[in-house]
Amino acid sequence: MSIVLTHAYYLSTDPKEHRIMKPYPPLGQLYISSYLEKYDVKNYVFDTTFSSKEEQLQFIQAKKPDLVAIYANLMTKVEVIELIKILSTDAVYGFPKIVLGGPDVTYNTENYLKSGAQYIVIGEGEETLYELYLAIKNKTEINNVSGIAYLDNEKVIKTSARVKMKDLSVLPLPNRKAIDMQLYLKTWKNNHGQSSMTVSTQRGCPYTCKWCSTAVYGQSYRRRPAKLVAQELAMLKEEYNPDTIWFVDDVFTVSHKWLGEFHKEVIKQDAIIPFECITRAERLNDEVLQQLKEAGCYRIWIGAESGSQKIVDAMDRRVKVETVREAIQKTNKLGIETGTFIMVGYPGEDEKDIAETIHHLKIANPTHFTITVAYPIKGTSLYNEIENDITIQPDWNTSTDRDIDFKRTYHRKFYDYAVRRIVNEVNYFKKGNGLISKYKLKLKSMAALVLMKYYKFR
Repeated sequence: MSIVLTHAYYLSTDPKEHRIMKPYPPLGQLYISSYLEKYDVKNYVFDTTFSSKEEQLQFIQAKKPDLVAIYANLMTKVEVIELIKILSTDAVYGFPKIVLGGPDVTYNTENYLKSGAQYIVIGEGEETLYELYLAIKNKTEINNVSGIAYLDNEKVIKTSARVKMKDLSVLPLPNRKAIDMQLYLKTWKNNHGQSSMTVSTQRGCPYTCKWCSTAVYGQSYRRRPAKLVAQELAMLKEEYNPDTIWFVDDVFTVSHKWLGEFHKEVIKQDAIIPFECITRAERLNDEVLQQLKEAGCYRIWIGAESGSQKIVDAMDRRVKVETVREAIQKTNKLGIETGTFIMVGYPGEDEKDIAETIHHLKIANPTHFTITVAYPIKGTSLYNEIENDITIQPDWNTSTDRDIDFKRTYHRKFYDYAVRRIVNEVNYFKKGNGLISKYKLKLKSMAALVLMKYYKFR
């Protein structure tokens, strides 16, 4: 009995990501693969990033697995549904049992099951998928497996919740050998001059930001021992020699004790690789910043979301805008690059809040910033708050949560142009590449402002 682990992200069909060209491997599936190998479960990983659906289907047809376990997130949902339909209706693939996991399945369980999946893994996948495999193989009671959902006479059955894995030291390292890591390294090198790999050190997030989904790891905090993380970095350095590491953790410096141990271990084990990470402003101080720098950190992404305290409070971010600003400035002074995230269009946001965000970005002066228009992910507090104010709810099978819209202070288009204004005005403020470039940015900013006014009350 065998399992194919796969997903439905095809880089070649994503114009935006194809321009950016910063792909990373499916780390979660590589963790599951290594966990299954630990128990001698035959499994294959088909990584679709540099492949196509046709090649993926050919692989499944050749392997004839008993189970196909597919990772589903917001971005890949539509492709996942199409893949399920093909596998569940065409006999050439042997009608494998289809198991879904990932952040999008927890609060869309019934829809995915009615789309053709036999089982949904809710939460962390390693232990649950292994136990489900054993139950199917040994023909024992499926409902004794914690953390799954399935249909019984068209009724959704959910088993008892899976207890979260407390000791992450028991996890074997991701099975990176199951895929072609060189494709990722070469893609990064060719497009950005340096290669990059991902490492995970923690699961869960103890914070309560209303727009953030905690569907897989929950509102928790669990950490791999710093010594083991350093060992992984040393191994990556030896086997792959990446130029940089991206730590995928939600809040890298949440524990100052852990960070101190990490700092000591990477130096002791000669495991320093330049890295970037995400954290919160209040979890940074002079000592932490110094430790990060000495451990190899070259860029820190510091969450802000808005320059308006009113909006930050509405998001339940539990941080002061001034604290974020000071953290970015301190980090800059230490010679570490900074990045920050901005969200516009949050419920209650108005022109004054947009202006405060522009002011915040100018004063804080992060090296990089990204902006998105707020959208409600099912299962989050934000979704629950705006559910009765949804104005656009597209067909579930052919859309994602990004396509949902709700009653905002102004017309949705207002916030699209607000994004343009923020980008152009802040970049104009920062720009040093000549008068013509600055002039163009200024004109774009003014044009966006005019269009914001136009769409303000339409």
